[in-house]
Amino acid sequence: MIEKVKALINKYNKITVLTHLNPDADTIGTALGVYALLKNSGKQVEVANQGRKLPIYLDFLPHFGKIKSQIDFEDSLIIACDAGSIDLLGFDLSNREILNIDHHKSNTNYGTVNVVEPTFVSASQVAYALLKEEYVITKEVATSFYTALLYDTQYFTTNNVSKETFKVASEMMEYGVNIVEVVYNMKQRRSLASLRILSSTLDTLDLHEDAALVSMVCSRKKMQETGADILDTVGIVDYGISLVTAKIAVVLIELEDSIRVSMRSKQADLSNLAMIFGGGGHKSAAGFEIKNKGQEEVFDMIKKEIKKLGLLNEE
Repeated sequence: MIEKVKALINKYNKITVLTHLNPDADTIGTALGVYALLKNSGKQVEVANQGRKLPIYLDFLPHFGKIKSQIDFEDSLIIACDAGSIDLLGFDLSNREILNIDHHKSNTNYGTVNVVEPTFVSASQVAYALLKEEYVITKEVATSFYTALLYDTQYFTTNNVSKETFKVASEMMEYGVNIVEVVYNMKQRRSLASLRILSSTLDTLDLHEDAALVSMVCSRKKMQETGADILDTVGIVDYGISLVTAKIAVVLIELEDSIRVSMRSKQADLSNLAMIFGGGGHKSAAGFEIKNKGQEEVFDMIKKEIKKLGLLNEE
């Protein structure tokens, strides 16, 4: 695989590294790591996200300020980071060659070359394993990759964390990653709006199926009142799954013309559930977005599929 990747990268002098819409720390950390790595190798590189709102707590990452909202290179290779489908990138990529780096089993393999490793805990682990032997890993590259890995494992607590995960993290730390700085920025830089929308959403917490299923609603009205945006809702669902009786937690976020659903589980595989609704994700963390339906109707649909798949019966 590395030979195909090298040949594709060497074919281009210009590289465009893309993050997915509504970006999180995995897509941004992976992209900035790849950006720095290829920049250091002498390539002309740009990094972009189609949206204009980025998680500001990630501004400590090297080259964060280089992320643009448009593609300026016309003849570049596209490197997509952590995007399960091409539409999640938000750009018109017609007639562009794409290197697709991801770890979602729901990935549609839309790239010219697809490097998709569903057993890996983050897209940054995929990028690191793919590129570390052929390119120079520096402190700035490792810091971005480590941050992405830390985020997607929820600080090494997800059920796909293994001995290999800690081995990879240890290797990254050997490049001088300041783990205290990473954790501080990830855990202790919440916006006031994010705390207020968290509070109002927790007030909606409801229990179903003998308290095994937890639901919460993040209403559009409350988002407007608190000044919160979609990025401020990240992590709310984790409070639901922390309930001792919970097996699955669901938060429904009301947007202008759609409902965004974020789900967490302790054991149940949510990735197939999310794919039923056109989404994707991992075993214990998945989501989707659905248009032109109310939150009650959407939650009823989710409950129906949870029962059909027997997800609350998984131990």
